[in-house]
Amino acid sequence: MTTNIKVAVVQHCNTNNLQHNLDKTFQGIREAANEGAKLVVLQELHNSLYFCQVEDTEQFELAETIPGPSTELYSKLAKELGVVIVSSLFEKRAAGIYHNTAVVFEKDGSIAGKYRKMHIPDDPGFYEKFYFTPGDLGFEPIQTSVGTLGVLVCWDQWFPEAARLMALAGAEILIYPTAIGWDLDDDDNEQSRQLDAWVISQRAHAVANGVPVIVCNRVGHEVDPSEQTKGIQFWGNSFITGPQGEILSHAGDEDDEILCVDIDLRRGENVRRIWPFFRDRRIDHYQDLMKIYRS
Repeated sequence: MTTNIKVAVVQHCNTNNLQHNLDKTFQGIREAANEGAKLVVLQELHNSLYFCQVEDTEQFELAETIPGPSTELYSKLAKELGVVIVSSLFEKRAAGIYHNTAVVFEKDGSIAGKYRKMHIPDDPGFYEKFYFTPGDLGFEPIQTSVGTLGVLVCWDQWFPEAARLMALAGAEILIYPTAIGWDLDDDDNEQSRQLDAWVISQRAHAVANGVPVIVCNRVGHEVDPSEQTKGIQFWGNSFITGPQGEILSHAGDEDDEILCVDIDLRRGENVRRIWPFFRDRRIDHYQDLMKIYRS
């Protein structure tokens, strides 16, 4: 298996027209493949608007089984283009049990694996605990023809433990499908601080673990159906880093964009040799990490 691969992210805005969203996503995947991408990463819950702004039982109608209609479509596209696709779906697992699930499709169209979002937020505009049961698959990387992928989802990106566990389990790339944006009542300074914190945190995962990081966020304004807030301005800024946190490609905060860059998976091992963080971990003194709070 070659260690040099071209990877891509497809950043775009969404509407309440599911077919329009699907067409736009497919167009983005095709464009990335035409540019030579062998791994294409999509944004969180790319099939629909970000419905978690409100608690509404009707939104459960968006969920589907895995395998199901969406996996059939993305499987066919992955096979047609010969690319690995990282998707993000609203999974109906059983009656009353739903997950925020990333599904990885191999280039032959098979499902290489899935990851169910482990950390579930519950904040104004992000009422995900109403919809999603926390994942139960753990932090297990997914083996693919382009490498071993450590797929996590959005809120997971703030937790160094998740990134570290994926890396320790052999992930060669960390991947974050994302839906995050600004509260329009925040001033420019606060918005800037939040965006900086988001980028810094994920670049730090690359540095601390010696692996590339791929982040795909949605973009554009989505209204609050309840009209209690001004909605969310998803800030885009999808990016791809190397294993030292260096930015290889970075999207803007307003437009649909496709990022497509080459990464060398071998560099991760070389970086770990000069920055041996794994070697110097003191696991014999980390027991307190197992506590919710250390008094």
